[in-house]
Amino acid sequence: MSDPQQNSKQISEQVSGRGKSINLQDVHLSLTSDAGEVNILRGISLGVESGEAVGVIGPSGGGKSTMMMVIAGLERASSGTVETAGFDLTNLNEDELALFRRDNVGIVFQDFHLIPTMTALENVAVPLEFAGITDAPERARDRLDAVGLDHRLAHYPGQLSGGEQQRVALARAFAARPAILLADEPTGNLDGKTGGAVMDLLFELHDTAGTTMMLISHDRVLADRCDRIITLADGQVTEGAEA
Repeated sequence: MSDPQQNSKQISEQVSGRGKSINLQDVHLSLTSDAGEVNILRGISLGVESGEAVGVIGPSGGGKSTMMMVIAGLERASSGTVETAGFDLTNLNEDELALFRRDNVGIVFQDFHLIPTMTALENVAVPLEFAGITDAPERARDRLDAVGLDHRLAHYPGQLSGGEQQRVALARAFAARPAILLADEPTGNLDGKTGGAVMDLLFELHDTAGTTMMLISHDRVLADRCDRIITLADGQVTEGAEA
């Protein structure tokens, strides 16, 4: 039986950045239901350059979040090619995909997804500890300081405002210095002022780290802050597939 950790090491030794940071070629994803087969992604082809910030817009149900999940290896495409951060995800098993995400991808969700029984510091440090980073607490403190939460290290999610929780989520996503950041409606649960502050911070972190970023948003004003906009509708890219 193969060793997932050793396989991950071999995968990590591949040359990242070959061509595009994100490369999808004719990607389809279909699911079965009681009503029959549901086609969610219908032949998506797109490329994102290393360090580029891309906004993804389109109607609800158009496949935006599903495409992000496929890029992160959280959903498997039914067919087509999925390359993320220089790695072909097609033949990786679940253990290898988990290790791939740990080392290469940061994800920010609309609902924060913090662990309620852990402090802000612990929420940021835990994935670093899983990655075997020996200075995980120190790096977590640095990341929380970078998002203006050095005074909230010992607070639990329930003691933080929505904006503060999302800043913890940003610190966690950037802590491992990922090659790619995927953000799915990161301001969806925040008021306008707080959401604007979080987005300012998101772009500041992106610019500082040089991370490739894909931002899903219903807000065209936010998407316009990106280098390029991709439009999805009915599981297909209708605009902006290539830089």
